[in-house]
Amino acid sequence: MSEPADVFALPQGLHYLNAAYMTPLPGPVAEAGLEGMAHEREPWTLSVEDFFRHADRIRRAFVRVLGDDRPGRVAVVPAVSYGAAVVARNLELDAGRTVVIVQGQFPSHVYAWQALARQRGAELVTVARPEPGAAGAGPIRTARAWSERILEAIDDRTALVALPQAHWADGTLFDLEAIGSRAREVGAAFVVDGTQTVGAHPFDVGTIGPDAVLCAGYKWLLGPYGLCLAWLGPRFADARPIEESWMAREGSEDFAALVDYREAYRSDASRLDAGGHSTFILAPMLATALELLAGWGVPTVAGHCAPLTSRAAAGAAALGCVVESDEGRCSNIVGIRLPPAWDTDRVQRGLADARVHVSRRGDGFRVSPHLYNDASDIDALLAVLEREAGAA
Repeated sequence: MSEPADVFALPQGLHYLNAAYMTPLPGPVAEAGLEGMAHEREPWTLSVEDFFRHADRIRRAFVRVLGDDRPGRVAVVPAVSYGAAVVARNLELDAGRTVVIVQGQFPSHVYAWQALARQRGAELVTVARPEPGAAGAGPIRTARAWSERILEAIDDRTALVALPQAHWADGTLFDLEAIGSRAREVGAAFVVDGTQTVGAHPFDVGTIGPDAVLCAGYKWLLGPYGLCLAWLGPRFADARPIEESWMAREGSEDFAALVDYREAYRSDASRLDAGGHSTFILAPMLATALELLAGWGVPTVAGHCAPLTSRAAAGAAALGCVVESDEGRCSNIVGIRLPPAWDTDRVQRGLADARVHVSRRGDGFRVSPHLYNDASDIDALLAVLEREAGAA
């Protein structure tokens, strides 16, 4: 198993604190893609097994990351929006029922529910973020209050609760265990977007009890852009796919009999795979990435990132910025909202000059380190903020 320090190749002097945007490909993952390209260049080297084996590797490794042991519950799809469309097709939602989401949720985990609510005459309920209070008084504590608001919004009319584990813009954590329990009490489906946490913050499907988990592969799963994983629980055991792929049918491994058309779908979640999911370039890349991550273990990533985000949060709060408390956000992301008197554009220019890469989100910045970062990267960020504090 490769050590984390051996697989990332970042230039000297670059402070890349933007894994929530996209992680740099680890060396073995890039090599898997090059090997796949070589096979496509010489297709006579590809076998029937190659259409299936990398997806099987993906399923086995992904459930290890989720703390599960049932690879048959994983579908390989291109994006969170695709996974949401699969759920939407198979969800019972009658007129007058509600769908609960949170304010500022990532659009791929919103648009499907908006469309579904419109089509079925249901109501989309958006739970607002609590006001954070004034800056300069140390870290804020809004996470618990936000989760309590979500719990209050779930009632007998609720058919679906669709949330991230942590808010994509600033890492604010939601109490998924309590929210999932409440959703089950009222019979609502519980669908989690794990894109910004799975792989870098503890997530256990047995404890949380979701009906579906959707997770893009190019962020904390260390894979390429273009593939996503959908873990589907018993509620969607008999789900129908949104397309009629030949690979979704029983016996599709027998190429000689493909025109002996079959009505029966595969018995597990692989029948929900997107057509073309077995891409000979992206699939081995994602399989390699997940095996690498599962070998390290999510606690290794979370344990490395948490002190770095805490360092960033403490330093920014001391300068008057608004940050969520350590216990109220995920290990791997911290949002830093600047004081009103600061010039956000000037801060952004200062960060660029210092080669500090973060994501701008509204009147602040999202900081998201990974295994290739250390305290010097956080200090480079804080130096820019300190200069702005002195200029404001």
